[in-house]
Amino acid sequence: MSSIQVTLCEARQLSKTPSSVKGKIGSRCPACGSSGTEIFFEIPEFPTLSNVLLKTAEAARQWPKAPIRLGFCHGCGWIGNTAFDSRLVNYGEHYENSLHYSAVFRKYAERLARYLLHRFHLKGKDLIEIGCGQGDFLHSLCELGWNRGVGFDPSFSPERAHSNGRQDIRFVRDYYSPQYANYRCDFLCCRHVLEHIEDPKSFLQNVRQALDGRKRAKLYFEVPNALFTLRGMGIWDPIYEHRSYFSRYSLRFLFASSGFRVLSMRERFGGQFLCLDAEMASHGKGEGANCTGGRKQLRRMAGDVRNFAGAYRRKVEKHRAFLRESKRRGKKIALWGAGSKAVNFLNVFRREKAVEFVVDLNPFKQGMFIPGTGQNIVAPEFLLNYHADSVVVMNPIYQREISAHLKSLGLHPEMIPA
Repeated sequence: MSSIQVTLCEARQLSKTPSSVKGKIGSRCPACGSSGTEIFFEIPEFPTLSNVLLKTAEAARQWPKAPIRLGFCHGCGWIGNTAFDSRLVNYGEHYENSLHYSAVFRKYAERLARYLLHRFHLKGKDLIEIGCGQGDFLHSLCELGWNRGVGFDPSFSPERAHSNGRQDIRFVRDYYSPQYANYRCDFLCCRHVLEHIEDPKSFLQNVRQALDGRKRAKLYFEVPNALFTLRGMGIWDPIYEHRSYFSRYSLRFLFASSGFRVLSMRERFGGQFLCLDAEMASHGKGEGANCTGGRKQLRRMAGDVRNFAGAYRRKVEKHRAFLRESKRRGKKIALWGAGSKAVNFLNVFRREKAVEFVVDLNPFKQGMFIPGTGQNIVAPEFLLNYHADSVVVMNPIYQREISAHLKSLGLHPEMIPA
């Protein structure tokens, strides 16, 4: 497989912006152990954390950066950052990625909670959530099903806990590991954590070891959908703290080879999320760990990978032209959504300096600054005085919600999908 090449002229034009890389071989695949992954895309420098709370523009601009080099494994379909170094990623109390301030996301999370309660008959059960954040989803699972829960997350902040007086929901500011094997567990939930783990297979094997005495425990994992990034052109998805990007094939392979039996898989949230139900495999090796099927899926993914850099470059140039023209005409542009997609977008276009402010509903992000570029994060009401001509919507699934919010403020800027 050959990647799209960037010519010398383009390389100068796209200096320090994403590019394709032809013929390079990355590190050993962390999912299946293949000897080398083929690097197909590179961002020379990117903030090592996208959702960190930074109190000054200068601190944000000086935040450490490192390269992203996306590699593809032809053996299992794993895609990930071959330049990833976990020592550069520290999730602590200043890490904030809660999406529950959006009504759209709250509705999704509540529907998911009700589905899981029904799917696994979770009533009066013991639950564990890995990477629980501030516990919003765990509280839903416990309150709706009268369950008992323990959440693990080093970024958990006790001051923000929504305990509602419940004594059967606890939080541990640590990573889940076999040292917590004494915690009872009928159901384990892990949403948007696996993609952050440097060695995902060892992580899953540790989870299996911790659950070894609980053969009937069921698991639910949720990760970003790599095919949405590749085929749906979710080009602002790659960030440094994401070590891995999974497709149906690669996620099933990883779980099966780590000792789990995959029960079902599906896409959710407009195809952006890939969701997996699993249980412990009876003999320590899941169905499909050595399957020979699915080669058609891998070949198609290889084609998606091959085309990604060129499609990315074309979309970047389209947005660059819009930003430059808007700046030339003195138009004001705001972004809506101060998450990882905004960090990607703004760092790619940092030389254009066309965006001053980023809107976000999360009050803990408001008043903070974007890593790498230093834009101020503001509340929606800020736009009443700022009068933005255009609002760039970082995630299209929120566009109706954003439009309604703007109209409620009496504002009617042009809406630009990122």
